[in-house]
Amino acid sequence: MTIWIYAILSVLLVSIVSLMGVFTISLTGERLKKVTLFLVSFAVGALFGDALIHLIPESFGKLGPTLPTSLFIVVGILVFFVLEKFLRWRHCHVENCEVHTSPVVTMNLIGDGVHNMIDGMLIAASYSVSFLIGATTTLAVLSHEIPQEIGDFGVLVHGGLPIRKAVLYNFFSALCSVVGAVISLVIGPHVAGYAESLLPITAGGFMYMAGSDLIPELHHEVRPTTSLIQFVLIVAGVAVMVLV
Repeated sequence: MTIWIYAILSVLLVSIVSLMGVFTISLTGERLKKVTLFLVSFAVGALFGDALIHLIPESFGKLGPTLPTSLFIVVGILVFFVLEKFLRWRHCHVENCEVHTSPVVTMNLIGDGVHNMIDGMLIAASYSVSFLIGATTTLAVLSHEIPQEIGDFGVLVHGGLPIRKAVLYNFFSALCSVVGAVISLVIGPHVAGYAESLLPITAGGFMYMAGSDLIPELHHEVRPTTSLIQFVLIVAGVAVMVLV
């Protein structure tokens, strides 16, 4: 019951982040881009930090031999590659992202909903291993969700949805994480090694997101001052995971 409480509260917290997009309406395009890129920088550090400092070492401890853990990490990378490739979904953080093609609104909601459901499964499975692993995974997901949800809100508005509908649809899409958490919590206890196997898969997914989706976006900004701030925030994301 304690695991259920922690997991559901965590995914609800992640879902509430979807409402943040409405607070960015007053920001100009250039200012919004700067804010989200700084948030992305922190997310890169948090995702890599959680994967390399918490999830992978814990996976080796739980699964034992090197090969199964390494293969599950690769599986995580491939799973997120397939999601991105076949749903035509990317972690874009600006409203005019060229990857989002027609019908932009539907594709964004479907892709984000599937992604949020998987996030919920991973968070719940992490809590099944330990509270610390669950908390750090939630923090890593949360750091990534903030810039993503701001970008998703921009995409929905840019695609023609009224602001109120954009907020509502984005929130419903975020609530798919609750569905994912319930799936993990229901089937996890009945499948041997379920939570332990999802840890390295989560790590692979986090590294894929940080390395494939987020870091390339940071390279679009090459000014020395901004680049230095990005570097500092990446280190800060890692440092938070170390301190936790």
